[in-house]
Amino acid sequence: MPDMARRIDVTGTGGVRLAAWEFGDPPKTDPAQDGQGAYDGHTAPEGSPGVLLLHGLMGRASHWASTARWLSARHRAIALDQRGHGRSDKPPQGAFTRDAYVDDAEAALEELGLAPAVLVGHAMGALTAWQLAAKRPDLVRGLIICDMRASALGAASQREWSQWFDSWPLPFATLADVRKWFGEDDPWVERPNPARGEFYAEVMAESPDGWRPVFEPEQMLRSRETWVYDAHWEELAQVRCPALVVRGLDGELGRAEAQEMVRVLPRGQYAEVADAGHLVHYDQPEAWRAAIEPFLDSLGDGDGDSNGDDRDG
Repeated sequence: MPDMARRIDVTGTGGVRLAAWEFGDPPKTDPAQDGQGAYDGHTAPEGSPGVLLLHGLMGRASHWASTARWLSARHRAIALDQRGHGRSDKPPQGAFTRDAYVDDAEAALEELGLAPAVLVGHAMGALTAWQLAAKRPDLVRGLIICDMRASALGAASQREWSQWFDSWPLPFATLADVRKWFGEDDPWVERPNPARGEFYAEVMAESPDGWRPVFEPEQMLRSRETWVYDAHWEELAQVRCPALVVRGLDGELGRAEAQEMVRVLPRGQYAEVADAGHLVHYDQPEAWRAAIEPFLDSLGDGDGDSNGDDRDG
């Protein structure tokens, strides 16, 4: 985890210990501020609007580092390692249901005092974000959905994932081997993608026999099977706050489906990032910032009601 991130433990549903990471500059010592807030250590002034960043399946909080750093100038930016991921607990018999993930994010917002917050989610984290926004509108003032489909993916998709995990040449001898396999050799890679190799290198840890993922693939499949068989349009329609749907041009969310999601969202807006695949924020951090910053600016520092009816696309 980068030096600019400070770990804060959160208790998720069922007592699962979750690692949250607050990004920003090291704390500035200001006697006038002592005792004014529960957390210092971020660049933005006390009372700045909160942002909770939710990674996708197999991801971790550090994948948001570049986003969180620029956010931290004006927001209290915290990224969560979700259950089974990163430095958070991976209970063998734990719940990896949609409810568990949503309840964890809800607990994080409340325990960290972030609400009403902007939720920024990638893939599975985006689904968690919009399900939470539908469930607890009082906690969420804005929503950014990055490359997540609302339609059902089905049993064939789950089988493909299971076979894909089985194809990983574990353990990897070196991190360079991790980068090469996920960036070039993985049959799912259409053309060399160094950012993808780097993304997976971040979720590997050294073990006695080589490099292995910090997550349990079986827990990832269990997490995934709780959403792939269902469509999630109904929850989208229940999101009351302004919401931005972002897709990478070469990502998993097609343009037609993305624009239908924008239509279904009561206050939906649309943005796309060229030359980006599924890992939009990681592939193209500058273009990703350009896509989401105007939306964040439109929310202002109030309750998110300004510009709420703008529709783009």
